[in-house]
Amino acid sequence: MTAPAQDAAAPAATAPRPAGPRSRRAAAPWLPPVALLVGLVALWELVVVLADIPDYVLPAPSEVAAALVRNADVLAGHTVSTLTTAVVGLVAGASVGVGLAFAMAASTSLRAALYPLVVVSQSIPMVVLAPLFVVWFGFGLLPRLLVVALVSFFPVAVATVGALTSADRDQVDLVRAMGGSRRDVMRHVLLPGAVPGLFTGLKVAASYAMFAAVVGEWIGASSGLGLYLERSRASFATDQMFAAVVVIAAVSVLLVGLVFAAERLAAPWRVAERARDHAAASRAPW
Repeated sequence: MTAPAQDAAAPAATAPRPAGPRSRRAAAPWLPPVALLVGLVALWELVVVLADIPDYVLPAPSEVAAALVRNADVLAGHTVSTLTTAVVGLVAGASVGVGLAFAMAASTSLRAALYPLVVVSQSIPMVVLAPLFVVWFGFGLLPRLLVVALVSFFPVAVATVGALTSADRDQVDLVRAMGGSRRDVMRHVLLPGAVPGLFTGLKVAASYAMFAAVVGEWIGASSGLGLYLERSRASFATDQMFAAVVVIAAVSVLLVGLVFAAERLAAPWRVAERARDHAAASRAPW
């Protein structure tokens, strides 16, 4: 190929790829759940209309949407209160969970003593503990934070201690053979290896945080979506109850999405690994 021909071919070889296919690939994982959700909502509307179900039993999605618009200001205030409780409780519970995980990973005897107690702490229903917290600490913010923290710390602790104790022993031995201290092992092997487990636990905890905050508010609070739900139930305003449920679900999805975004920043290699696994699964013959 002559020099002019090479010069002519160079721009074509280095031309940027159109963004369209990449955008479609990014949106592809969301299409099936969104399509299913739209279909279920349409079916819900159709069943309510055709069966002539009373509003106080099962409101149609259109009535729930109307309740969302009608009470948007009130719902916004209660949502801020519940979200604040969920986020602060999630951060506190995750911090305790990470601390417990490192303590249990550092000592086999401590892990044998603490792990059963950690499991037992989750066997007591929150609807039982929440009234006790209210009796002990009053109707302020603290009882609700304790409920969220108690729900959040368990998945973070279990996932993180599992990641720490399953660290690559060959890498640990290599760092020690090169004269590395325990701090070096922690920095170069254990901490990077624990990141995937930590974020796995955080995703589970984030999905439970709003639920736990609502349970705490249901038992005793001066504001929040739990209080809004209780007042709507007492007024037989079923459409308002469904509207609150929609808001709780949407905010929970947002919290989990924020954890995914944090994982992309803290562990970008995990995103690449998941992309490769997804591509390999899509090519599987079965």
